[in-house]
Amino acid sequence: MSQYQSLAGSYDHFTEDVGYPAWADYFEHIFSKHNTTVESVLDLGCGTGTLSLLFSERGYEVIGVDASPEMLAQAQVKASSCTKIPPLFLCQEMEELDLYGTVDAAVSSLDSISYLDGYDALFNTLARLKFFVRPGGLFVFDVNTEAKFRTIDGNCYLREDEDTVCVWSAAYDEESKYCVMSMDLFRAAGALWAREHEEHEEYAFSRAEITEALEQNGFTLEAAYGELSMDAACDTDARIFYVARRKE
Repeated sequence: MSQYQSLAGSYDHFTEDVGYPAWADYFEHIFSKHNTTVESVLDLGCGTGTLSLLFSERGYEVIGVDASPEMLAQAQVKASSCTKIPPLFLCQEMEELDLYGTVDAAVSSLDSISYLDGYDALFNTLARLKFFVRPGGLFVFDVNTEAKFRTIDGNCYLREDEDTVCVWSAAYDEESKYCVMSMDLFRAAGALWAREHEEHEEYAFSRAEITEALEQNGFTLEAAYGELSMDAACDTDARIFYVARRKE
C-alpha cells in the first residue's frame, strides 16, 4: 500500500500538535533574515495543505505539490473555505516537478525531503527545482537527522481517538541510513475494527550530501539551523532546517 493512502483521512487529527502557524512564522522569518522578497511560494510535499493554506491566507500566491492523491483530496476540501485565492494543488512526484512558471521561494516541511529515496532522488529533485525557483530565490527545507533516527529506533508509539487507533514503530538501519516506520491503523467498523497497514521510509541525509547536491544543481547553501530556531545546527539536533539560494 502506498504511503499516506490509509493515513490521509486521519492525518490532520494526528498532527494537531504540530503548530503550523509557528512553522509559517518561521519560514517568513527566514525570508526576511535572508533578505528575500517573496510573493509566490511552492509548498513541496504539501500533504493535506495546511501550510499551503496558511501562506495563502497571508497573501502569498501558493502552489502545493504532493505525490499522494489521498492527501491532496483532503487539501482540496480545506481549500474551499480559504478566504483568499486558494493554493493550486498538483499531484506530482518531487523528482518529476513541473510547474507553469517560477516562484520566489520553495519550502518543504515536516521532513518531506527525508522521504526521498537516497542521494540520487535528492539530486534529481533539485535538478527539477532549479528550473522553478527564480534566480536569487530561496529553497528552505528540513530533514530528520541520523541522531533522531537512532533515538526512535526500536520504539513503538500509539495515537488514538474515538474511532481510530494508530500504532507505529520505527527501525533504523545504520548501514543503509534508512529508517522504516511501520504503521497499523485500526478504524471502527460497526462492532468490529478494520485494520490497514502502511510503511513509511525515510533516509538520513548528511550535510555533505545535501551541500553537494545543492551545489551541483544551481543552489548555494546559506545556513543550517536547529529546529524552528536561528541557532546554527549541530549533529545532535533531531531536525535541521537548510536555507539554500538559487544562484543568479
